[in-house]
Amino acid sequence: MSLDDAATKPHERMQTALSADLAAVNALIRARMASKHAPRIPEVTAHLVEAGGKRVRPMLTLAAARLCGYEGDAHQKLAATVEFIHTATLLHDDVVDESQKRRGRPTANLLWDNKSSVLVGDYLFARSFQLMVETENPRVLSILSNAAAVIAEGEVLQLTAAMNLATTEEIYLQVIRGKTAALFEAACEVGGVIAGKPDEVVQALATYGDGLGIAFQMADDLLDWGGSTGEIGKNTGDDFRERKLTLPVIRAVARADAAERAFWLRTIEKGDQRDGDLEEASALLQRHGTLEETRDEAFAWTARAQQALTVLPEHPLRDMMHDLADYVVARLN
Repeated sequence: MSLDDAATKPHERMQTALSADLAAVNALIRARMASKHAPRIPEVTAHLVEAGGKRVRPMLTLAAARLCGYEGDAHQKLAATVEFIHTATLLHDDVVDESQKRRGRPTANLLWDNKSSVLVGDYLFARSFQLMVETENPRVLSILSNAAAVIAEGEVLQLTAAMNLATTEEIYLQVIRGKTAALFEAACEVGGVIAGKPDEVVQALATYGDGLGIAFQMADDLLDWGGSTGEIGKNTGDDFRERKLTLPVIRAVARADAAERAFWLRTIEKGDQRDGDLEEASALLQRHGTLEETRDEAFAWTARAQQALTVLPEHPLRDMMHDLADYVVARLN
């Protein structure tokens, strides 16, 4: 890797390496988000799709297919499928979470309304299934439709797990597999399937995607507490305010004495949050070492993802995927 390469982020190097594929995917997305009868559909979709997301998930599909030597164009349809599923879930999430900002812009539910966001999300799910079917590959259809079900299941599980001190690490892992890792896993896996690779290679890609997605979400959850140092700033503490039980909190609750448990009961289960509670919560996580532990967990999932890549052929794209796994947790250093 040259110094110039090292200076750019892994997803940016991937964008350059896959520029022709990405241009085709973007054209496909624009064409398929059109609607002859309901102009609001492309309006709402364009607001989110063109908001400057990194397109990491569809890029992983393209990278996995090209890494496996695929020469056709069905991987472009799969990448567009993955982006449509992701966009649909974001539209729905913003309604559920009553969000007002996404990627630095007002959310679709704020600019239009909740009904439009939900229905356009449904339309994009339908479009994603049309694209899957066009690949005429039943295994691809099975993987992506299963991922869509796991994503929805994870979102519902999160509703019941939030505000409930009985939430376990196992449930937390199920939630983040649903909300994040399932689509990363499927995005990578279908790249190997469309390239016709043997099960060992396809499974390695799936394991990479799963590990990457879990590390990514754990890092996000940790950064919401200001990272492993617990430095609370103006953009931290959203999960606490929304009473979500992420790994640092779950472990701190498990080790809490009677007074600490009463604090968590008041702030998380009852939602009675007062001035200074966020700082107190952060101090408890520091006291029990759960922020540092969560950082270690995220790095362990990164290592698992990178280990899976060793099964795959040597290729510049494999190196970029390896570096991408480092990049998602580099924010924690």
